[in-house]
Amino acid sequence: MARKKTSAVEDLLDLGAMLPWWVGVALAVISYLVLHGLTGFAAASVTRPGQVIGLMVGSLAIMGQYLVPPIFLLGAAISAWKRSKRTELVSNVAQAKGANALEGMSWREFEMLVGEAFRLQGFDVVESGGGGADGGVDLVLRKGSEKFLVQCKQWKAYKVGVDIVRALYGVMAATGATGGFVVTSGTFTVEAKAFADGLNVTLLDGQRLFGMIQQARQARASKKGNVEPIAEIQSTAHPSAPSCPVCASSMVKRTAKKGANAGSQFWGCAKYPGCRGTRAMV
Repeated sequence: MARKKTSAVEDLLDLGAMLPWWVGVALAVISYLVLHGLTGFAAASVTRPGQVIGLMVGSLAIMGQYLVPPIFLLGAAISAWKRSKRTELVSNVAQAKGANALEGMSWREFEMLVGEAFRLQGFDVVESGGGGADGGVDLVLRKGSEKFLVQCKQWKAYKVGVDIVRALYGVMAATGATGGFVVTSGTFTVEAKAFADGLNVTLLDGQRLFGMIQQARQARASKKGNVEPIAEIQSTAHPSAPSCPVCASSMVKRTAKKGANAGSQFWGCAKYPGCRGTRAMV
């Protein structure tokens, strides 16, 4: 659900909370220096009509230098808290034994978890809040020049229907997005799955989201040398190409170009980069 904006103060606070915390701190310092420098206009004598504008700017700067920097600092604090919360949520789910770890979350925690899961996949993530003119889009993902839209549904007792998937696809077409994801802690109806089949819309239910987080955590840890590379994620025996552990799409053979496994082959999701699911070659 989106929180209705009512003032420029809220807009500045949201901006600070959306950016990395250190950027918010930098903006607080810069805004103070700039506004403090403009306060000199307030002390100037008004001898010409044009100087009235300078006097107004100086007066606003006097107030702004004590208002804007604290807003950015508060936004930076919120950003740091959200980052800590996202890390905690991912850690708790990654250590859980099953997808039932998703059931006790609020819709806001679920959205934060999904955003962090995509960050672990290498996406830049912007939380748009859902609702309004964005067609219910909760997250906007970017990787290079490509944009992906995400809608989150924290529904444990209901299946996500085709209307929600169709609406997201419409927004994707209208905004020129490369692909999209509908993510739920529950499941999808048969009609929703049929509609998404063959389109650049990936449906992630609770089980697949859980697998995505597990996979991303292992991949991130492998880069730090803490565990074996992602090839440890095994699948059951397949006589041919297996299905993706994240989105259940078909997979293709790929060759690792860098890292400890450079030159080795693995199964990669055919929907890459929209989905980054992998399986080891067995």
